[in-house]
Amino acid sequence: MHQSRIKHHSLQVSDAKKSLEFYSNTLGMHITGHTEGVAGQPDRHYLSFGEPGASELELICDGRESPIGYEHDQGDLYWKTGITVPDVNIARERLYFAGVDVSEPHQFRDIGCLCHLKDPDGYVLELLQHRFASNHVPIEPEPVYKLGSKPTLGQITIRTKNPALSIPFYRDLLGMQLLSRQPVDPPGFTLYFLAYTDETPPSGDLDSVADREWLWQRPYTTIELQHVWGTENGTFSYRTDEDGPLGFRGVTVATTDLAALHRRAKAFTFTVVSPEAGQTLNAGQPLILRDPDGTLVTAMSVG
Repeated sequence: MHQSRIKHHSLQVSDAKKSLEFYSNTLGMHITGHTEGVAGQPDRHYLSFGEPGASELELICDGRESPIGYEHDQGDLYWKTGITVPDVNIARERLYFAGVDVSEPHQFRDIGCLCHLKDPDGYVLELLQHRFASNHVPIEPEPVYKLGSKPTLGQITIRTKNPALSIPFYRDLLGMQLLSRQPVDPPGFTLYFLAYTDETPPSGDLDSVADREWLWQRPYTTIELQHVWGTENGTFSYRTDEDGPLGFRGVTVATTDLAALHRRAKAFTFTVVSPEAGQTLNAGQPLILRDPDGTLVTAMSVG
């Protein structure tokens, strides 16, 4: 069993009650924890789809309102949260009749059968089916699940300007395994999927199309990096959205050997936010890093 895992990723929301209603009552996530803000700190709510050790979604609410909500564009570092399901048509139907504006499922090239929706603040969510549309065998809806079949928090999707820098951060520093590389042309980008797992794809080929359905059936969360071709050659950089009333607030990982991770971090040129250079990592203190594009990654000790 892998000794590290993605603990959660964090979104700043404007109305905790409205967001919790959506994620729990509409999508079927379980509320797993709540930390009430004190001394000016925000409230924090945690949700997951229920498997033991499953990655969570952290909703952060400090009461600040946004007059326009969250408006995503391709200059944002954060793209979406992906949810994998056995049957995307059933999930879409359940959401549609719950009053959610959700797109029609379709097979997107040789990537997967998917559809999109937004949460109450405007964050993009993607529903991704376990199998391609051509290979899918319809199933009977399962009433126990709000989406009609068993969901998994499948992907945390962020963008990277240069995968030659980002892949070593997630693979060599954080210890994730690169599972799949998926070029899409047109429009001209490549998707990279990394996870804390000891599994290897069936074919052993990062570019295998046949392995993609295997990937969408994994019971754990992956980091999905999107690289738009050519961005590595210019001065362009992605927005982190950390200063606004809404936005992506980063990823938190849990590890059994935080001290070893800190030692590795000091050997790389990646940004270590805390502890500062020359300082030791005290017991109970998180290690705070930034990936090459600015994504905040917090590592915590567990076990």
